[in-house]
Amino acid sequence: LPGTKVCLCPFLPVHPLKVSTCLYIIQHPAEESRVLRTVPLLAACLPPDKCKILVGRRFNEDRYPELATVCRNPSTLILYPGAEATNLEEVAVMSSSPSVMIIIDGTWSQAKDIFYKNSLFRLPKQVQLKPSISSQYVIRTQPTNTCLSTLECAAVALAIMEKNKSIQETILHPLQALCSFQLQHGAQIHHSKEHLLKNGLYDKPMPKNKRKLRRMELLVNNVKI
Repeated sequence: LPGTKVCLCPFLPVHPLKVSTCLYIIQHPAEESRVLRTVPLLAACLPPDKCKILVGRRFNEDRYPELATVCRNPSTLILYPGAEATNLEEVAVMSSSPSVMIIIDGTWSQAKDIFYKNSLFRLPKQVQLKPSISSQYVIRTQPTNTCLSTLECAAVALAIMEKNKSIQETILHPLQALCSFQLQHGAQIHHSKEHLLKNGLYDKPMPKNKRKLRRMELLVNNVKI
């Protein structure tokens, strides 16, 4: 309902989760103004010194010396499923020291833009999550069935890094409550673009841009983009 306020405090952990991994969330400015964002829920679950949010498109060494130091640290990881990425499980098995993980918060094209236009983000080791869970963030459209929100990525990654599955459940609890509340008050379930295209349910005009049309073709044909 427009204007209806809902408090998710009862679904947050009573005390911030004790974790040794520190997250740096690099947030595209467009995410700040979205109504249904997941990063504030993530920040509410973690101690302030373990979840640092930096908003912007461009990050250089002069303006972000602390971030540059973090990116140059050999134990820092960046969650980015590119060709160079290793499955996080494999990396976590070998690391015992507290790590830093960078996660880019934005749409896939915004994340790609931030990653490729900032050379700092190509210094850390690239890791990815195995597509083992479907997104529970059903009130916002995802590109494919295995795309996860930033909160879900962080929950899965922290559970792996900290070797503690319950962390994932604790962080996802407020997201489940948010989606449940929205659906009870008239929100519709948003299937992924991939699901809509494959089932002939995509009702928006097809893009005229050939590159975008090609991306849609790849989605339908299960090609990793």
